[in-house]
Amino acid sequence: MRVNKQRLIRCLNPRSIAVVGGKECERVLQQSQKLGFAGEMWAVNPHRQSMAGITCFKSLEELPATPDVVFVGVPAEPTIAMIRQLNESGAGGAVCLASGFKEVGKDGQNRQRMLLEAAGDMPVLGPNCYGYINTLLGAALFPDQHGLTRTEEGVAIVSSSGNIGINFTLQQRGLPISWLITIGNQAVIGIEEAISAALENDCIKAIGLHIEGLNNLPLFIELASVARSRGIPIIVLKTGKSDIGARITMSHTATLAGEAGLYEALFERLGVGLVNNIEEFLESLKLAWIVGPLRGNRISSMSCSGGEASLIADLSVSRDLEFPDIESDHRELLRSTLNDYVAIDNPLDYHTFIWGDRKRMTATFSAMMKGMYDLSILIIDFPYINNCDMQEWTDAAESFVEACNQTGSKGVVITCLSENYTDKIRDYLVSSGIAPLHGMEQALAAIETMSKIGRAWQRNRPLPEISALSTNKTIADSIGLDEYEAKSFLASFGVNIPVSKITDNMLVCASAAKEIGFPVVLKSVSTDIAHKSEIGAVVLGINNEKQLMEHAQRLQKISTSLLVEQQVDDCVAELLIGVSYDRLFGHYLILGFGGTLVELIGDREILFFPVNDDQVREAMKRLKTWPLLDGFRGRQKADVDGVVATVGAISRMFREHGDRIVELEINPLMVRPKTQGTVAADALIRVIPES
Repeated sequence: MRVNKQRLIRCLNPRSIAVVGGKECERVLQQSQKLGFAGEMWAVNPHRQSMAGITCFKSLEELPATPDVVFVGVPAEPTIAMIRQLNESGAGGAVCLASGFKEVGKDGQNRQRMLLEAAGDMPVLGPNCYGYINTLLGAALFPDQHGLTRTEEGVAIVSSSGNIGINFTLQQRGLPISWLITIGNQAVIGIEEAISAALENDCIKAIGLHIEGLNNLPLFIELASVARSRGIPIIVLKTGKSDIGARITMSHTATLAGEAGLYEALFERLGVGLVNNIEEFLESLKLAWIVGPLRGNRISSMSCSGGEASLIADLSVSRDLEFPDIESDHRELLRSTLNDYVAIDNPLDYHTFIWGDRKRMTATFSAMMKGMYDLSILIIDFPYINNCDMQEWTDAAESFVEACNQTGSKGVVITCLSENYTDKIRDYLVSSGIAPLHGMEQALAAIETMSKIGRAWQRNRPLPEISALSTNKTIADSIGLDEYEAKSFLASFGVNIPVSKITDNMLVCASAAKEIGFPVVLKSVSTDIAHKSEIGAVVLGINNEKQLMEHAQRLQKISTSLLVEQQVDDCVAELLIGVSYDRLFGHYLILGFGGTLVELIGDREILFFPVNDDQVREAMKRLKTWPLLDGFRGRQKADVDGVVATVGAISRMFREHGDRIVELEINPLMVRPKTQGTVAADALIRVIPES
């Protein structure tokens, strides 16, 4: 982190605020006054007597003390000089509103470099940035209206968009936002620095990131580990699609990963939540703040409608959530609180027989919660119109709260429609430790997110290592090994390869085939051939010398080098194992369905190094094609241990030579019956040359 940590904390938790500029600065003062900021506020403007009722100074030198944070609301060029002056004076930090920096091209990029130099180790938000709001202190370095009020604790949101940041403040979901930080161009303070500061504040109970991407993965990984150790969930809403960077496309591996897949795999490894839209983002943060991570994914649901029970069950099918069947003893306990017309199931439709009866509802809810669930749900929509008697709805909510207290259960209330809450009910649930979640789909997304975070935290896997190529050359300088060289390299680390012979002489080829034993496979070999099947450069099932010579004659027109090798006929399943390199993520491993249709099927799991045996087994079981490995419909079970051993060999290879390897792909890895091992039937490796 290049910024001074103490200055950063001082900047975001100010006791004194100064503004330099015109109308936007007046808005900053007004918004801070509105939030009740109790510290000193000063204004600098040589052309005005006052703003927002505060007397203006003509220059920074006239200020009575060095400010903790300064809102700089002047154009781009004078902003640079102002930042230099503030840094030299020892100010805590600054917010730069001005645009005209890296977002406008070469001239702007030069100005941003000058700004960075002027800032030194002083934290600066922006440029091209709206700033931040700290509702714990009432500091609003933010030149616009917003919907926030003072908080005693809550969540921090870091947003790459100022306007979406404003939208977050306008939510009416009972989510207290204690910090809103917009980051602009991230010249000095980036996402990672903002997370670091939030983790130093005990009033921040969860952190939300609305981002397009990350800049410093090693620092983010370190901070995610700190957040986990302190019990602070991180939820990410990632938007925007960008090129993943310089990529070699001769293999399938990089194409199968994609930027989104790499982020998803990284966050899963770290126990960081990833959501798809703004509503899921806000509901997940709310659940994180009130309930926290869940130990598992065992969920119970209760409603007085079969329609609601069916709907939540249907919406859960595509999510990693379980509604476990109710066991016999538990069923009898639950039955004793209801009548014979109620079908005992999970989700439970408890009918309306007990509606309005506080004692019976509490008994039913308590009985249901004794099923050892990780979270209990009550589905109920509250009328917002004034001509309804709220008592029965209030009774249901209070009965649920009482049941949670009696059983020590974690609970949430979910409405079918997002808007069907009253402020009074929502505030009551929050004060009772029950999360009021808006809308079924986004509520289930939030529950799934907190379940994944909780389970990942319990696994406590080693942190991923972001590797780098130890060379001044670029990925574009990499060269490919031919298939024979690639397989020989793999074999030196213990990967099983077919018995083979490479030659440019057809007679030698025939002799080798006899020695290996028919049937054999014949291939053209060249560093320029990536996908042999697409150009007819591979022939399977050659059973005699005549066939061999006929095919060899044709294949030598593609490449003079021929590879004859043993044919594996007892393959149970074909997998792909690949490793690719990305400038941001370093090396990553892909394990998935293999063969020529690999991209069409798209069945893959991404793993970051270091990789242990348990992770490989878990990844295989998450594949859609896992049943093929596990004896689908009475077929032979595959040698899963052999796959694990192959990945282990590749891991050893990358520990020794990863600084030069750009990509590796085994496709297919022929997985033979249990105890019979695996065979790398084809392989591709690209390396950075040593000289």
